[in-house]
Amino acid sequence: MSMLANIHSIESMGTLDGPGLRYVVFFQGCPLRCQYCHNPDSLEVGVGKQWTLEALLDDVHSYKGYLTRGKGGVTVSGGEPLMQAEFVEAFLKGCKEMGLHTAMDTAGSLSARAPDSLLQTTDLFLMDIKAGLPDLYNRLTRGHLERQMSFANRLSELGRPMWIRFVLVPGLTDTEENLDAVAEIALRLKTVERVEVLPFHKLGEFKWEELGMTYQLADTPACSEDHAEEVRERFRSKGLNEVY
Repeated sequence: MSMLANIHSIESMGTLDGPGLRYVVFFQGCPLRCQYCHNPDSLEVGVGKQWTLEALLDDVHSYKGYLTRGKGGVTVSGGEPLMQAEFVEAFLKGCKEMGLHTAMDTAGSLSARAPDSLLQTTDLFLMDIKAGLPDLYNRLTRGHLERQMSFANRLSELGRPMWIRFVLVPGLTDTEENLDAVAEIALRLKTVERVEVLPFHKLGEFKWEELGMTYQLADTPACSEDHAEEVRERFRSKGLNEVY
């Protein structure tokens, strides 16, 4: 029987989720409940469109020429792709067999579901550091920072390349204490290649309303590019290179 996955959506020509031109698969399911989630309709694993492994790999293959010319590859995202880790591993192995670069956008809270074989099949990890302070992380996501750090430390020890991604939310994640804690995390990990500061936006707010869910950041302003650049400079002053 063919492997099946529940998939939220696919972006065949993505430019924001790893190097070059990317085929991005957004998998259903996430254990976290981030206040600023822009895809709340991806939180439950048992919904979305079902794809077989063969069909998904065939679709990727149809874009292979564009992806390789664009010096890109395939990124698995979500939700949280490790919610469907067995399928993700088989899928990324198939992409590697096509000669494509592979990346995973993850919050790293499900380390136990990720065997070393999956980590070795993934060329790059886009590690979403939600917060650097345990209490703030829990308040923001209902998750636990130590679980994410366990996964990140594992990647570092295995020599797996990482890009750190940090969402800058005015009045929430932009305190000096939290910013310095995030910088310390990035500096401590040995395989971080770059840090991305992502300004908070409210483009997904309407999805919360459509789902009848309370959007806790309704009164929070979007983050300006000037503020984001101030934080990038702060990170650079801490000794981080390649901050974007």
